[in-house]
Amino acid sequence: MFRAAGAVLRSRRVRPARHILSPIIPRHRHVGPYAALVLAGAYEEAGEGGRWRVSGGDVLIHAAFSSHLDRTLGPRTVVLDLPLPPLWARRSTRWRTEAVDEVARLAERDLEAAGALLCAHLQASGPGLSDLPDQLAASLSTADGPGIDEWAAAHGVARTTAWRWFDAVYGVAPARFRREARVRRAWWQIVDGDASLATIAAGAGFADQAHMTREVRALTGRTPGAWRRRGFALQHSCKTAAE
Repeated sequence: MFRAAGAVLRSRRVRPARHILSPIIPRHRHVGPYAALVLAGAYEEAGEGGRWRVSGGDVLIHAAFSSHLDRTLGPRTVVLDLPLPPLWARRSTRWRTEAVDEVARLAERDLEAAGALLCAHLQASGPGLSDLPDQLAASLSTADGPGIDEWAAAHGVARTTAWRWFDAVYGVAPARFRREARVRRAWWQIVDGDASLATIAAGAGFADQAHMTREVRALTGRTPGAWRRRGFALQHSCKTAAE
């Protein structure tokens, strides 16, 4: 449940894993990766992977610890959420599928099996939106992208204007968006590599390892050391589809 401007906004669950989206769902974070298959209607999503407008048959793949804001584009939008393996996608992306009915029927019995079936029937989709806020989001997501002052000057807009546009579209300040992107990159190196934590912290641009530890724990709920001890199995049926 989310609150905004005094009103309660939520996705209404109509069946297991099916949701009727509210007109606006403010920016929120998902811990685990999942696929959102659009069964009916249309909506726009702005998140760490960019911004897309999707409709029936489109699939949004959400990476672990991704955040996004949703706005519906019609009177009734129904989405089926399906779980994915922990390290299936490094960032959120858009796909399509022709197996909507088959996946939806299987989801009534077995959500994990439906997720695997969806993975096997994903098709490439077109690029996302590319207005100035989206171009800024792409820049903020890179390890060596310019700061907002430099970016705004290069695009001929005032810093306050760029900040306001970005916040209106993505529901978050540019500085926070960039900080979360850095933490997610570090988290991937922690769980999917063997470099020392100090090396990862230095390479990711943190002041020191303690700084990285605080940021990773704030975003993911666990320290880097705890993630290293937990470990992940990387082999699974969906591994190559979103790489």
